Amino acid sequence: MSKSPIAVLDACILYSATLRDLFMWLTVRLAFQPKWTEHIHAEWMENLLENRPELTRARLERTRDLMNRWGRDWRVVDYEALIDTLTLPDKDDRHVLAAAVASKASVIVTFNLSDFPKRALDPLGVRAVHPDQFLCELFDKDPALFVMAIHDQLDALTNPPHTLDDLCGKFRLEHITKLPKKLEAYREEF
Repeated sequence: MSKSPIAVLDACILYSATLRDLFMWLTVRLAFQPKWTEHIHAEWMENLLENRPELTRARLERTRDLMNRWGRDWRVVDYEALIDTLTLPDKDDRHVLAAAVASKASVIVTFNLSDFPKRALDPLGVRAVHPDQFLCELFDKDPALFVMAIHDQLDALTNPPHTLDDLCGKFRLEHITKLPKKLEAYREEF
Protein backbone atom coordinates (compact mmCIF):
# COMPACT_ATOMS: atom_id res chain seq x y z
CA MET A 1 0.00 0.00 0.00
CA SER A 2 1.32 3.44 -0.87
CA LYS A 3 2.09 6.07 1.72
CA SER A 4 -0.87 8.03 3.10
CA PRO A 5 -1.14 11.51 1.63
CA ILE A 6 -0.44 14.56 3.77
CA ALA A 7 -3.19 17.16 3.44
CA VAL A 8 -3.77 20.55 5.00
CA LEU A 9 -7.45 20.97 5.86
CA ASP A 10 -8.63 24.52 5.26
CA ALA A 11 -10.92 26.11 7.85
CA CYS A 12 -13.91 25.79 5.51
CA ILE A 13 -13.56 22.00 5.74
CA LEU A 14 -13.41 21.98 9.53
CA TYR A 15 -16.40 24.33 9.81
CA SER A 16 -18.85 21.54 8.93
CA ALA A 17 -19.37 18.98 11.70
CA THR A 18 -20.30 16.31 9.15
CA LEU A 19 -17.14 16.79 7.09
CA ARG A 20 -14.92 17.37 10.12
CA ASP A 21 -16.12 14.08 11.59
CA LEU A 22 -15.57 12.13 8.37
CA PHE A 23 -12.07 13.53 7.96
CA MET A 24 -11.27 12.64 11.56
CA TRP A 25 -12.58 9.07 11.19
CA LEU A 26 -10.44 8.73 8.06
CA THR A 27 -7.51 10.03 10.09
CA VAL A 28 -8.10 7.46 12.83
CA ARG A 29 -8.21 4.77 10.13
CA LEU A 30 -4.87 6.09 8.77
CA ALA A 31 -6.29 6.93 5.34
CA PHE A 32 -4.31 10.18 5.31
CA GLN A 33 -2.35 12.51 7.57
CA PRO A 34 -4.18 15.77 8.24
CA LYS A 35 -2.34 18.98 8.94
CA TRP A 36 -3.62 22.21 10.42
CA THR A 37 -2.41 25.09 12.53
CA GLU A 38 -3.72 26.95 15.54
CA HIS A 39 -4.57 29.75 13.07
CA ILE A 40 -6.76 27.37 11.04
CA HIS A 41 -8.42 26.19 14.27
CA ALA A 42 -9.12 29.78 15.31
CA GLU A 43 -10.60 30.57 11.90
CA TRP A 44 -13.17 27.75 11.78
CA MET A 45 -14.07 28.19 15.43
CA GLU A 46 -14.59 31.98 15.14
CA ASN A 47 -16.72 31.53 12.02
CA LEU A 48 -18.90 28.95 13.76
CA LEU A 49 -19.32 31.11 16.85
CA GLU A 50 -20.32 34.04 14.65
CA ASN A 51 -22.83 32.05 12.57
CA ARG A 52 -24.16 29.59 15.16
CA PRO A 53 -24.94 31.47 18.39
CA GLU A 54 -26.26 28.28 20.05
CA LEU A 55 -22.72 26.88 20.10
CA THR A 56 -20.35 27.73 22.91
CA ARG A 57 -16.62 28.35 22.81
CA ALA A 58 -16.16 25.58 25.40
CA ARG A 59 -17.90 23.06 23.14
CA LEU A 60 -15.77 24.03 20.15
CA GLU A 61 -12.60 23.93 22.25
CA ARG A 62 -13.52 20.41 23.31
CA THR A 63 -13.92 19.47 19.63
CA ARG A 64 -10.57 21.10 18.83
CA ASP A 65 -8.88 19.23 21.68
CA LEU A 66 -10.30 15.90 20.47
CA MET A 67 -9.12 16.66 16.93
CA ASN A 68 -5.66 17.45 18.21
CA ARG A 69 -5.56 14.21 20.20
CA TRP A 70 -6.68 11.99 17.32
CA GLY A 71 -4.96 13.92 14.52
CA ARG A 72 -1.61 12.31 15.36
CA ASP A 73 1.07 14.51 13.78
CA TRP A 74 -1.37 17.33 12.91
CA ARG A 75 0.54 20.38 14.12
CA VAL A 76 2.32 22.54 11.55
CA VAL A 77 5.12 24.61 13.03
CA ASP A 78 7.62 27.08 11.62
CA TYR A 79 5.34 28.15 8.79
CA GLU A 80 4.84 31.80 9.76
CA ALA A 81 8.07 33.03 8.13
CA LEU A 82 6.85 31.66 4.78
CA ILE A 83 3.59 33.63 4.76
CA ASP A 84 5.00 36.92 3.44
CA THR A 85 6.94 35.09 0.70
CA LEU A 86 3.78 33.70 -0.89
CA THR A 87 1.38 35.27 -3.37
CA LEU A 88 -2.29 34.33 -3.55
CA PRO A 89 -5.40 36.21 -4.72
CA ASP A 90 -6.47 36.66 -1.09
CA LYS A 91 -3.49 37.40 1.14
CA ASP A 92 -5.45 36.10 4.13
CA ASP A 93 -5.15 32.58 2.68
CA ARG A 94 -1.36 32.59 2.55
CA HIS A 95 -1.12 31.01 6.01
CA VAL A 96 -2.82 27.88 4.64
CA LEU A 97 -0.37 27.58 1.75
CA ALA A 98 2.53 28.28 4.12
CA ALA A 99 1.30 25.43 6.34
CA ALA A 100 1.23 23.12 3.32
CA VAL A 101 4.76 24.04 2.30
CA ALA A 102 6.16 23.77 5.82
CA SER A 103 4.52 20.39 6.45
CA LYS A 104 5.42 19.02 3.01
CA ALA A 105 1.74 18.44 2.30
CA SER A 106 0.92 17.66 -1.29
CA VAL A 107 -2.70 18.77 -0.94
CA ILE A 108 -4.80 21.61 0.45
CA VAL A 109 -8.38 20.42 0.87
CA THR A 110 -10.69 23.40 0.40
CA PHE A 111 -13.96 24.52 -1.12
CA ASN A 112 -12.23 27.77 -2.12
CA LEU A 113 -10.30 26.50 -5.13
CA SER A 114 -10.14 29.94 -6.78
CA ASP A 115 -8.21 31.21 -3.73
CA PHE A 116 -5.44 28.70 -4.45
CA PRO A 117 -4.69 28.95 -8.19
CA LYS A 118 -2.68 26.23 -9.87
CA ARG A 119 -0.06 28.73 -11.13
CA ALA A 120 0.77 29.69 -7.52
CA LEU A 121 0.72 26.14 -6.13
CA ASP A 122 2.41 24.10 -8.88
CA PRO A 123 5.92 25.49 -8.32
CA LEU A 124 5.57 24.55 -4.64
CA GLY A 125 4.45 20.99 -5.33
CA VAL A 126 1.03 21.55 -3.80
CA ARG A 127 -2.44 21.19 -5.30
CA ALA A 128 -5.77 22.51 -4.08
CA VAL A 129 -8.51 19.90 -4.14
CA HIS A 130 -12.25 20.09 -3.52
CA PRO A 131 -13.19 17.86 -0.56
CA ASP A 132 -15.43 15.69 -2.75
CA GLN A 133 -12.52 14.93 -5.06
CA PHE A 134 -10.13 14.27 -2.17
CA LEU A 135 -12.63 11.96 -0.45
CA CYS A 136 -13.21 10.07 -3.71
CA GLU A 137 -9.44 9.69 -4.17
CA LEU A 138 -9.16 8.22 -0.67
CA PHE A 139 -12.14 5.95 -1.37
CA ASP A 140 -10.64 4.70 -4.63
CA LYS A 141 -7.29 4.04 -2.93
CA ASP A 142 -8.82 1.76 -0.26
CA PRO A 143 -12.62 1.26 -0.41
CA ALA A 144 -12.65 -1.19 2.53
CA LEU A 145 -10.84 1.23 4.82
CA PHE A 146 -13.12 4.08 3.73
CA VAL A 147 -16.24 1.98 4.41
CA MET A 148 -14.89 1.23 7.91
CA ALA A 149 -14.52 4.99 8.52
CA ILE A 150 -18.13 5.53 7.38
CA HIS A 151 -19.22 2.77 9.78
CA ASP A 152 -17.29 4.54 12.55
CA GLN A 153 -19.03 7.80 11.75
CA LEU A 154 -22.47 6.17 11.65
CA ASP A 155 -21.81 4.33 14.92
CA ALA A 156 -20.92 7.66 16.58
CA LEU A 157 -24.10 9.35 15.35
CA THR A 158 -26.51 8.11 18.01
CA ASN A 159 -28.58 11.18 18.88
CA PRO A 160 -30.41 10.67 16.62
CA PRO A 161 -29.13 7.51 14.93
CA HIS A 162 -28.28 7.92 11.25
CA THR A 163 -28.54 5.61 8.28
CA LEU A 164 -26.23 5.66 5.29
CA ASP A 165 -28.95 7.57 3.42
CA ASP A 166 -29.10 10.18 6.21
CA LEU A 167 -25.33 10.64 6.14
CA CYS A 168 -25.22 10.84 2.33
CA GLY A 169 -27.98 13.45 2.48
CA LYS A 170 -25.81 15.51 4.83
CA PHE A 171 -22.85 15.10 2.48
CA ARG A 172 -24.94 16.38 -0.42
CA LEU A 173 -25.95 19.44 1.62
CA GLU A 174 -22.20 20.09 2.02
CA HIS A 175 -21.67 19.87 -1.78
CA ILE A 176 -20.21 16.38 -1.55
CA THR A 177 -22.08 14.69 -4.41
CA LYS A 178 -19.70 12.14 -5.98
CA LEU A 179 -18.84 10.31 -2.75
CA PRO A 180 -22.46 9.24 -2.02
CA LYS A 181 -22.57 7.62 -5.50
CA LYS A 182 -19.44 5.62 -4.67
CA LEU A 183 -20.87 4.57 -1.31
CA GLU A 184 -24.04 3.33 -3.03
CA ALA A 185 -22.07 0.41 -4.51
CA TYR A 186 -21.33 -0.73 -0.93
CA ARG A 187 -24.89 -0.35 0.38
CA GLU A 188 -25.16 -4.04 1.41
CA GLU A 189 -22.34 -3.48 3.92
CA PHE A 190 -24.40 -1.00 5.94
